[in-house]
Amino acid sequence: MFRRFSVNFALLSIGLDLALVCVALALSARLRPQLGFLPFAALYPIFIPIPFMVFPIFAIEWIGILVLFSVYDPRRNLRGINEFTSLTLGSMLAAVALAGTLYLSFRDVSRLLFITFIAIGYLLMLGWRGAYRLAARFLPGRATRRRKVLIIGAGSVGRELQKQIVANPQLGLNVAGFLDDNLEKRAAHRDILGSLSSAQIEIQKQHIDDVVITLPQSAYKRMNHLVGELHYLPVKVWVIPDYFRLTLHKAAVEEFAGLPMLDLRAPALSEQQRLVKRAFDLVFTLLCLPLVLPIMALTSLVIYLDSPGPVIFRQQRVGENGRLFEMIKFRTMLPKAEALDSSPGRVDERGDFIHKISNDPRVTRIGRILRRASLDELPQLLNVLRGEMSLVGPRPELPYLVEHYELWQRQRFAVPQGITGWWQVNGRSDKPMHLNTQDDLFYVQNYSILLDIFILIRTIGVVIAGKGAF
Repeated sequence: MFRRFSVNFALLSIGLDLALVCVALALSARLRPQLGFLPFAALYPIFIPIPFMVFPIFAIEWIGILVLFSVYDPRRNLRGINEFTSLTLGSMLAAVALAGTLYLSFRDVSRLLFITFIAIGYLLMLGWRGAYRLAARFLPGRATRRRKVLIIGAGSVGRELQKQIVANPQLGLNVAGFLDDNLEKRAAHRDILGSLSSAQIEIQKQHIDDVVITLPQSAYKRMNHLVGELHYLPVKVWVIPDYFRLTLHKAAVEEFAGLPMLDLRAPALSEQQRLVKRAFDLVFTLLCLPLVLPIMALTSLVIYLDSPGPVIFRQQRVGENGRLFEMIKFRTMLPKAEALDSSPGRVDERGDFIHKISNDPRVTRIGRILRRASLDELPQLLNVLRGEMSLVGPRPELPYLVEHYELWQRQRFAVPQGITGWWQVNGRSDKPMHLNTQDDLFYVQNYSILLDIFILIRTIGVVIAGKGAF
């Protein structure tokens, strides 16, 4: 079987998809005369062959767009959801591009035939990828095709790497064991094969393919000597610098001033993901505004008549990458509520910060209704239009709460902050800050545009139920 991370596998995938596009076009041409029973289908009584030139043009154009969407880069599509998203978005753009090509050239091709072709082609390409993933996971003997990894250093970084490899079998990796000079660790863990000095022996004995060095900064001199020892062995040597702990999300090697450097603040979203997310935010918001503006106008009038004070409440929040911005909401509290005595900012018996409480005396009568229905959040659509927020993402936090964050919690600011998010559809205000952050990190690590759509749909049910809103 071709290895998933090889050039041969990428070329095989491209060749297979090219063939499947042609197969889909041929099948749709054969199937079109059978679809005359559909009420919207014009009569198409006989098989009409498609011009030969359509086959290579459609195949090259579709696959070329998939290349642009990194569909054939397996390292960007480790998870099935990522590959599904890339293939789906690429195929949608390909459908539009092919329709334009058809309009400018072969206009005699039936529109229903074209739609059938797109559906068949997409399902065929999706189907073989799903079958391959299932085969790689469940077929007997798959372990023999895995690359054997030796981890140098059995500390927290090395153990975390082991967890990631075990949790992602699609990587095709298998941890053969660890090497560590700590005698206590070696006595307590059977998977530690020996000391660092036995690296060459263990690599040859275990038939290791990859060596990953996860030593702390204090052992970097030892690491330099070790790398020199491994230079003549047929293995790949990888290094996880100890200062990766300083990263807020992930690190990346980029060119800066003509020199390769390590970026400890690499963005969580690729440029392609950011572009798609921003386009989705703008289109969805602009489509919703005609429906939302009358509701906002009525809400403003009700707030004005209910209690004195401004209709709009403005508050400084922490956005993406720690940038401060002014978030806007409908006012749901009494004027100058922040100056009144209240519990937010205190800690509970476990030391977790209380950022909201039920039955807060500062909340107005109308404010309680607005909060329960989440209508107080509607003005934040303007924050979305200004690019300060997204529709979906971690909630922008108050600066004084962020001051108490641990380093790992700050990773939630690696993506645009949102009106709704994974936290809101899994508990909303009744979850404390530390659990809120864990939910947000799940979103950061598993982001896709389909996850955004899923969260928006679930938000509707959560708002109707009114659970955890106060």
